[in-house]
Amino acid sequence: MNKQERTYTILRDRIHSGAHPPRARLNIDALARELGVSAIPVREALRRLEAEGWVRFQPNVGAIVAPVDATTWEQEMVAVAILEGAATADASRHLRPPDLARLRKLAAEMDEVAAAGDPIRFSRLNRRLHATIVSRCANAYLVELIEQTYLRLDRIRDTMFAYLPERSKAALGEHDHLIDLLESGDVVAVEQYARWHKLQTVEAYRASHEPSPNGEPPS
Repeated sequence: MNKQERTYTILRDRIHSGAHPPRARLNIDALARELGVSAIPVREALRRLEAEGWVRFQPNVGAIVAPVDATTWEQEMVAVAILEGAATADASRHLRPPDLARLRKLAAEMDEVAAAGDPIRFSRLNRRLHATIVSRCANAYLVELIEQTYLRLDRIRDTMFAYLPERSKAALGEHDHLIDLLESGDVVAVEQYARWHKLQTVEAYRASHEPSPNGEPPS
């Protein structure tokens, strides 16, 4: 891996993980010193990230992490709900007892992590649980579409349960029910519930951003 590629990978991963949050300034000289490279690989990496939508250059400011567009995020999440519902239904035909046992284990681990109050780890376990299901989907193109959409969501996906702490509590019970449905083999019910489950995060986000009864915006 050359210097430019390594620099790009490090900066991309930091943005994805939230280490560089939306609107954070990305000082080229400071990053170059930190990463032990010249300013050129950093500048090239930032231009590449700009083309991908992760970074924005502002006059008199320089590079910043692109802010999250709530409307775009909601649209992408709705798309994921539709795609993942279909993939989960397809996967239900191919899941085996060891797969279901792994899902139960992940769900139990998420319960423990939620009690410990670790939203980042909870989110990553959540991703593993759903990835375990989708990995059994036989429609490779459908899986590819899900992965492409998730890449667009990665800026805030790892931290969403930190923004919506109540969502993690509800998700625990929903996962248990989803696994029950997967064991039942009811493909129609699986698709409907998997889609509904994913859309609950969107609904929780919308509820958290609704104006209060006195007309004031949420805190």
